Amino acid sequence: MLRFFVLLLVLVNGLYFAWSQGLLRGYGFAPALTSEPQRLQQQIRPQAILILSAPQAASAQLAANTPPKPPECLQAGVFDEQQAGELRQTIEAALPAGSWSMDTVLSPARWIVYMGKYPSAEALAKKRSELRGLNLKFEPLTNPELEPGLSLGGFETQTAAQTALTALGRRGVRTARVVLEQAQVKGSVLRIAAADEALRARLDEFKPALAGKSWLACQ
Repeated sequence: MLRFFVLLLVLVNGLYFAWSQGLLRGYGFAPALTSEPQRLQQQIRPQAILILSAPQAASAQLAANTPPKPPECLQAGVFDEQQAGELRQTIEAALPAGSWSMDTVLSPARWIVYMGKYPSAEALAKKRSELRGLNLKFEPLTNPELEPGLSLGGFETQTAAQTALTALGRRGVRTARVVLEQAQVKGSVLRIAAADEALRARLDEFKPALAGKSWLACQ
């Protein structure tokens, strides 16, 4: 009788050990899981998880909620024949056909109210000071052949420039004159009709080929 109880006790202990270790899970007998190792096994690159600070999380949330900027038309130019040819080769290799165009334009003449040439940088600085004293604005020249000098305004016609010169004379300007800063020229303008965010991010790639020109909204 005692032997029977000993054997029964050994059997019960063996069954409990098998149950506690999950060895009977296939038969529907097992303790409840206190961990989820299967979920850890299913994780993809858990080392890539990034813990954000509160400001970083707020910034990320704002970026996620900000709608993308719609595509816009951008242009650069005017380019002469040689510049346009070099730029065309660069653009053709970088952008898909149909996303850009090289349009021929006629750049109007530019007449300016001009002061100069001055014999030295000191004389130019003195004239600038005098103009500031008269509360007059001046702008840099785009024609290096007129340096060192000053422009008191640019106009598309000689008549408009002459009218401006007359008005400046009434304000104390005595030595200015009207000159043609740039003759009418035929050139090319590069246009991107629908520059989305991805394309706008690449615009700096073309800067060396733009000959100092900047991207502007299409006119």
